[in-house]
Amino acid sequence: MGHNNNPKNAFKCKLSVSTPSHSPTDDSLTLVISGEEVTAAPIVSSYNDRIRPLLNAVDRLRHLKIMQEGIQLPTIVVVGDQSSGKSSVLESLAGISLPRGQGICTRVPLIMRLQNHHNPQPEFFLEYDGKVVPTDEQNIAAAIIKATNEIAGQGKGISNHPLTLVVKKKGVPDLTMVDLPGITRVPVQGQPEDIYEQISKIITEFITPEESIILNVLSASVDFSTCESIRMSQCVDKSGQRTLAVVTKADRSPEGLMEKVTSDDVIIGLGYICVRNRIGDESYEDAREQEALLFHSHPLLSKISKSMVGVPVLAHKLVQVQASLIVKCLPDIVRKINEKLASNLEELKKLPRNLGSIAEAMSAFMHVLGAAKESLRKVMLRGEFDEYPDVSEMHCTARLAEMLNQYSNEMQSKSDEKKSNFLIDEIRVLEEAKSIGLPKFLPRAAFLTLLQKKVKGISFTPFEFVEKTWVYIEGIVVAVLMQHCENYPQLQSSTRRAAQNLVSLKKQQSVDWVKDIVEMEKLTDYTCNPEYVTLWNKLMSHQDAFMSILNDRGKSTGLSIDVLGVIDVGHLRDQVVAAQEAFDLKMRMTAYWKIVLRRMVDCMALHLLFSVQNLVNKEMEGEIIREIVGEDGKGLERMLEESPSVAEKRKRLTSSMELLKESKEVVSKIMDQISTVATGI
Repeated sequence: MGHNNNPKNAFKCKLSVSTPSHSPTDDSLTLVISGEEVTAAPIVSSYNDRIRPLLNAVDRLRHLKIMQEGIQLPTIVVVGDQSSGKSSVLESLAGISLPRGQGICTRVPLIMRLQNHHNPQPEFFLEYDGKVVPTDEQNIAAAIIKATNEIAGQGKGISNHPLTLVVKKKGVPDLTMVDLPGITRVPVQGQPEDIYEQISKIITEFITPEESIILNVLSASVDFSTCESIRMSQCVDKSGQRTLAVVTKADRSPEGLMEKVTSDDVIIGLGYICVRNRIGDESYEDAREQEALLFHSHPLLSKISKSMVGVPVLAHKLVQVQASLIVKCLPDIVRKINEKLASNLEELKKLPRNLGSIAEAMSAFMHVLGAAKESLRKVMLRGEFDEYPDVSEMHCTARLAEMLNQYSNEMQSKSDEKKSNFLIDEIRVLEEAKSIGLPKFLPRAAFLTLLQKKVKGISFTPFEFVEKTWVYIEGIVVAVLMQHCENYPQLQSSTRRAAQNLVSLKKQQSVDWVKDIVEMEKLTDYTCNPEYVTLWNKLMSHQDAFMSILNDRGKSTGLSIDVLGVIDVGHLRDQVVAAQEAFDLKMRMTAYWKIVLRRMVDCMALHLLFSVQNLVNKEMEGEIIREIVGEDGKGLERMLEESPSVAEKRKRLTSSMELLKESKEVVSKIMDQISTVATGI
């Protein structure tokens, strides 16, 4: 059934307005319709005065920007598709006019703080960017537009930086709500192409926290299940327990509305409330009167439960939900504040104290140096890695042992004998080392010639090991020192330079030591290790078998020798005499070379351990002190200047703790009233 938008013309009735006498402060309206009184409920709840302290506490926390500390506040978030009537609902609750026009009217999150004001003279002001801008009722919309342009810029772009509107007015409900930009999919001229994505991001940011109540504004003329605002709210509130739906424009689309708000097609845990938008220049009092008349007399809308219709019911419901939410959230807010305070205090304790004198700087410096020295002893000398349990690179003794084993394997692999051309080198060297003298004597020059050739063949390996090892040690030393100096960035460059200089010196010492070792091994053949004679005798036990193969051409040419394995000796049958002498030389060299390799690895291990121990226990401390203090002794003065990063962190933590302490005080004062308020609700 069609009807006129104005219920006065739609229904013929006798209408009069009077003020009930039972309560001098009650703002309700009484309608007399065909002899029957209908009371329009007051928009101000009877327990607003008890709710106000709770809301003041939350508003104070919001003003302190406690949400920047990661602590969410109980919030009513207003969302809706563009042109859903969102602004009209907020206007009806606040009794003011908000910006209107084509496209998005709300371009920034608008925090509306409504406060029932007993003074008949209302107060209005905006808060943003640290400013408080007073305004009046006639200029609220213009003031909001001006502030929005300052925040989001001229044009039609949006911003996630909030703007707060404080409304202190007699008769409004005590509420704090956040009005978000209306959802639009198609950008109009002047809007960015990704306007939908920008709006979605802002809405999701506000409605995701469990502390948020979603006030979803829907037009009666649309299919609720297809509304974008419903889809968004269901993404973060699948059970619907945080969602309250407001259906606007009920007077324009009454058909089927009752079925929509009573069906289970869309899960709305906090229920539906239907309202009539203010029309044209109607006063808010007239609008309430006409709304009450509409839901009482309309043949379709009157069938909807009175607990589900009208702006006063909406206001009452929001105040109830808000109070319950605050009461529920406050203990958790207290817990999070305490946790954040404890965390910040711990961080603050870790920061270096401000140094006021050279003596304090020296004390702090020696403490840092001592702590670093102990850490290096742990990881480099004692094999303790409790400071770096999950960083295998810092398990220094284990890594050095691995590197030493790899060095040993490389020395061995580069010394492995080629099984082809067995004894050819030895025969050639013996030929060149001959001299006038008694036969059957092995010339020592031949042995030394072969020894020097073998030493030269592996001489690059120890140098490579030294380079690799000291590069690793430098990385460990610098990492430990930088960690202990992190609170004194002004020391880091000098400390790093001192460590690098010292490691460079130690590496050069190792290189010089390796040169000496290599030259010593070339110089002469000596060992007192009895294993040499034992192994030589064992190897020489194969000489008879060797000579038998050479003398008997019918035998197989393969010979198995300890250490050397199976060797083909057939090519030596034409050099029997020389081969016999070369075999002895070869076995002597094989036995001695095993001693040489072991000596070079063992000595390298001892040298490395000795060098590292001297570096950590004796040399590092002195080198760092010389580098930092300097010849004139004024180097420590740099420690008196706190680095910008530490100063900024100290300032941030101190500011955060002051904010949290003030917030804790705000919450503590209101916690005493929770039981009373909860009982009243």
